[in-house]
Amino acid sequence: MPLTMAKEGEVNSIKKVGGKEEVRRFLESLGFVVGGNVIVVAENSGNLIVNVKESRVAISCEMARKIMI
Repeated sequence: MPLTMAKEGEVNSIKKVGGKEEVRRFLESLGFVVGGNVIVVAENSGNLIVNVKESRVAISCEMARKIMI
């Protein structure tokens, strides 16, 4: 399921990062790599604030849909 469907505070494992090559590289540079853990901290109008690799990152709902957990 996409990251947009994750519950707040729940630890999820990243199964796949989709999208075009440049989008995947950008997300991987932020720490969204297959096998990594991600925690949704907050959701605001579909956009997410997540903890990934001990960093807090804000991503759009469009980007979050490309990350499968």
